[in-house]
Amino acid sequence: MTADEPTILATSAGFRRGPRGPYDVHVGPMLRFAAELAGSPERPRFCVLAQATGDPQTLIGACYSALAEADFRASHLQLFPMPNVDDIRGHLLRQDVIWVEGGSVANLCAVWRAHGLDAILHEAWQSGVVLAGISAGSICWHQGGSTDSYGTELRGFTDGLGWLPYSNGVHYDGEAQRRPKMHELIADGTLGDGYATDDGAGLLYRGTELAEVVADRDGPGGYELKRAADGTVTETPLPTRVLDYEE
Repeated sequence: MTADEPTILATSAGFRRGPRGPYDVHVGPMLRFAAELAGSPERPRFCVLAQATGDPQTLIGACYSALAEADFRASHLQLFPMPNVDDIRGHLLRQDVIWVEGGSVANLCAVWRAHGLDAILHEAWQSGVVLAGISAGSICWHQGGSTDSYGTELRGFTDGLGWLPYSNGVHYDGEAQRRPKMHELIADGTLGDGYATDDGAGLLYRGTELAEVVADRDGPGGYELKRAADGTVTETPLPTRVLDYEE
């Protein structure tokens, strides 16, 4: 099954982390919501893309384990050191959800473009495959955002795919630099107006319009960021719906 219109879920939330280390992960509300957006198919097809961290096998394996535990049909597309599937376009177009993990958004977009994946993903989006992801996997669909792709001090990234004509701030409440850097980048014109998410929140876009903000628990929210004529930035909290799935 597919979404009934082009759909992107851009988040600061993803797999739920367990107590046994960084690769103890489980399917949480945000991934279940992505499956719902795809029409709630039985055993939804989820393809994981982890180019933002170089396709590490430990992360990919952890995602497979979590998806299998939830009775989702897991696959992945790797590009390092070479693609693991012969027909990339065919594989991605068969998915219900394409989930993009976090890391370096600058490297992610560059590698995708080098392999022609930007055009394939756009086709998948238009055909009803739900595109979703966390952090770099959220910024990538937008014009850009703040990023640690270039070092520990955040910088502006302006070379996103740009299908969503907004800036995107992730981990808004989780990292001290994130909120002031987004305000700075919008105020000086490096980035345009946009949206931001606390850790645990996500932005649902239908087509290129924001449809709603969701969260995987009480507390996290989303924000609209707009530059005024005097160069100041207005931050407006947005209504946020808490996802309710049995786990």
